[in-house]
Amino acid sequence: MKEPSFTVGIEEEYLLVDRASRELVGEPPPSMLAECEKRLEGQVSPEFLRSQIEVQTRVCRTVGEARADLVRLRRTVAEVAAAHGLAPIASATHPFADWGGQKPTDIARYQVLERDLQGVGRRLIICGLHVHVGIDDDELRIDLMNQAGYFLPHLLALSTSSPFWRGADTGLKSYRLAVFNEIPRTGLPDYFESYGEYSRQLNRLIAAGLIDDGSKLWWDVRLSAHFPTLEMRLTDMTTRLDDAISIAALYQCILAMLWRLRRQNQRWRIYPHMLVKENRWRAQRYGFDEGLVDFGKGEIVPYARLLDELIALVAPDAARLDCAAEVAATRDILKRGTSAHRQIAVYREALAGGASKPDALKRVVDWLIAETVAAL
Repeated sequence: MKEPSFTVGIEEEYLLVDRASRELVGEPPPSMLAECEKRLEGQVSPEFLRSQIEVQTRVCRTVGEARADLVRLRRTVAEVAAAHGLAPIASATHPFADWGGQKPTDIARYQVLERDLQGVGRRLIICGLHVHVGIDDDELRIDLMNQAGYFLPHLLALSTSSPFWRGADTGLKSYRLAVFNEIPRTGLPDYFESYGEYSRQLNRLIAAGLIDDGSKLWWDVRLSAHFPTLEMRLTDMTTRLDDAISIAALYQCILAMLWRLRRQNQRWRIYPHMLVKENRWRAQRYGFDEGLVDFGKGEIVPYARLLDELIALVAPDAARLDCAAEVAATRDILKRGTSAHRQIAVYREALAGGASKPDALKRVVDWLIAETVAAL
């Protein structure tokens, strides 16, 4: 059985804020995007809302290559934005922005989305981290997609960065998912027996005029409509670049581990969605604070123990793919906390020091601005 390429591509979505007011910028100057496009040559694009911008790495052989490319992308966007008095923040939500004032980007496909999604679409001031892993064989991609869903809550728990929404502490580590879940064709993908079955169901939607292609399937993990990749989409946008790299490496190794099992005529047990969704909710609600369910044992297990088991499980694959250090660095996220933990800490510390709630939220934005470009 030929080994897939397991190449890596990473997409990051940023929110644009005004450095003085810390507000979202609903109308960034056209010259800013034009300068980014000039300097990044096809690796940057507008997003659904004008206050968002997206970057995409090249196709990379290793996560080390992806990191180097992502450093250049983040740094360039930050430099260009700063020249216009703006800054990107790598966060799944803005701490206090109101979605009612946001406008969609003036591009035909985004105008179609706004028309179709209406109110739930206009709320989408949210940003995610998307990781593509190269798997050329269609049948293998379907098989790995069926199995990979079990591990997605483990990745979400490491990425959380959206505790605030419209100025309120939501009590969730990833409120972004609560917003994203309102649009159609999200969540865990259905189980498919084969690529042929997947294609038949997709073509039914296309033939009925409901969607144009597979890019309108916004599942937690999906077959890319444009590349021979399996794209993971569940995770929040991580504020620290190295957290994004560690999560990408772990996802890459999970797929490699599942392929290795298949080569040995084994496979990961596929659990019903009603069970996996419980872990998805726990990761959304608590991050890694309250553990996830090990359905083999039938009990909640501390997340640190689950992560250690997962790192050990993929160790041969991490060594083969030259990303053992990046996978091991996921433990560092547990030690210092995700962006959601840090945002909440900054907010509460400001309140304890006598700051008003609006000023405390602005300090969170200041922290996000600084942390987005830290260690670049």
